[in-house]
Amino acid sequence: MDLSVELLKLSVADGGGEDRLSALPDDVLIHILVLVKDAAAAARTSVLASRWRRLWPLLPELRFGSIEHHLIGAVLAAHEAPDLSLILAHTKDASPESLSAWLPIAARSLSGAIQLEVVRRESETEIGERWAAIDLPCFEKAIIIKLKLGFLGLALPPSGVFSRLGDLQLVDIQLHGQSSRLGDLLSSQRCPSLMSLLVSDCRGLDSLNIHSNSLLHLKLLYLHHLQQLTVVAPALKRIKVIRCFTDPLNPDQSVVNISAPQLMSLVWKNFRDPSSIQLDEVMNLKMLGIELLFLGGEEEAFDYNHNCMMLLRRFKRIRNLDLLISYLPGICTGPYLMDHMPRLPDITTLHMGVVAYGHSVGAILFNVLRSCTGVKDLFIDFLAELEEQTPCPSGCICDEPPNWRMEELALNCLEEMEIQGMRGTEHEVSFVQRLFRWATVLKEVTIIFHELITESKAKELRQLLLSFSRPDISMDISMCVP
Repeated sequence: MDLSVELLKLSVADGGGEDRLSALPDDVLIHILVLVKDAAAAARTSVLASRWRRLWPLLPELRFGSIEHHLIGAVLAAHEAPDLSLILAHTKDASPESLSAWLPIAARSLSGAIQLEVVRRESETEIGERWAAIDLPCFEKAIIIKLKLGFLGLALPPSGVFSRLGDLQLVDIQLHGQSSRLGDLLSSQRCPSLMSLLVSDCRGLDSLNIHSNSLLHLKLLYLHHLQQLTVVAPALKRIKVIRCFTDPLNPDQSVVNISAPQLMSLVWKNFRDPSSIQLDEVMNLKMLGIELLFLGGEEEAFDYNHNCMMLLRRFKRIRNLDLLISYLPGICTGPYLMDHMPRLPDITTLHMGVVAYGHSVGAILFNVLRSCTGVKDLFIDFLAELEEQTPCPSGCICDEPPNWRMEELALNCLEEMEIQGMRGTEHEVSFVQRLFRWATVLKEVTIIFHELITESKAKELRQLLLSFSRPDISMDISMCVP
């Protein structure tokens, strides 16, 4: 029920007598209106009494959930609070013109965070380049800016300083020949306080040059047309680059130069050759995330995995390794995955995500663990496939060399283990059984079944897993919550 209606009921005593709520101090009433969490509903409380009419324009937060997008500007124009701590707008089918009309009003009063999400019909997201662009004003006092625009065009401001901006997120946007302007916007001269940057699914971005003295965290996702990346950030601690550089029209044109001497975490999960990354001296790296490909006899996969191993050898003193292991649907014919994997004795935390497509995963997981025998915390996540899972075809080499099943592995440091997405296939059960045998000091085990597993299968599998365990191991087995 609308909270403004409830306030109306509470504000008048039985029989139309004394107004009980209006006697409260302004700050208490404003706090009550903030709890409404909807600017339109808060404005409707004006019907309660004359005193309430001047309260909603003083709200420190404005949330637009159900209001028509063309009315947002009117609400902002009527707003009187000198400093807005939050503007949250979720709109459907908003036009760039309507958004460009009220964003400058928001920029003048916002001193906190703005989060704008535009939801568009799927057919419209493919023609974003034909729409007029949203004019992004300079938010001089904003601390957080999060824009998810449904691939509407975005025109970046050519000047102005975002002096307090610490967190910037640009998702599902269309840039029109403004790659250089984005790099200029992210510079220390224009964003001197920027610490966290996310750019995801940005169209029209083929080059990105970031020179920032304050940036600590950088995340670039699904920038398929990106070809040139330069990062000069002396304070940068974490970089994550996933599914970028995949433009089929320019397969070998990417250039990556990163200067981040304080870098502690590097996640690089792209189908681009990782040897093309030019990294200046990185002395403090503690965590590395990479992807390995188990494909069918393709030379490209061989080269890619070989270069990933080179990256591992370069940072063999890391403490935390995050591996994504991707198989190909169908038959695998080339054992390219584990060639030349270095020993990694310092790794204490190991994450392995596996996209199996019905293949046997035991051999590859065994080989990884053989290189990381000092691991204390092990996480294995059997990830969902894009296509329906089918049984591994005969003649596939995914389980080679077969003698891994007979070899002993001493995981004498492994204390905690978590397995997610377990379906109970023969391959999974066989490997987990061996894990219990190899891990002689195991203390805690958490297993979460795949959400599609049946109740009867889960019960049977639970009993089987408990039979592998020892009395001194704490076991927590549960179903995945969708």
